Amino acid sequence: MWNWSVDEKSFKKRDPKGYRLWRLVQLINYGLDEGEKLDEKEVRRAWPSIKSRLDPHKKAYIEFILWGTKPSSRKFKENFWTLS
Repeated sequence: MWNWSVDEKSFKKRDPKGYRLWRLVQLINYGLDEGEKLDEKEVRRAWPSIKSRLDPHKKAYIEFILWGTKPSSRKFKENFWTLS
């Protein structure tokens, strides 16, 4: 993933923890590069800090994957949990 609006080198030097959280949010919301994977331990550790910045559907999906909880909200489509 290439982000054109942020100088990643200086951000990483200036605030390494903030950069890791920002990058994790970017990867979840906008997608991973080919062959790239998320580290489950890192996502679990950062969850309290990043969950408010995630797309609601992606947040619900990750909560389902990590903790097995389905959303109780009716605003999600009924076929959200199916693969087709």
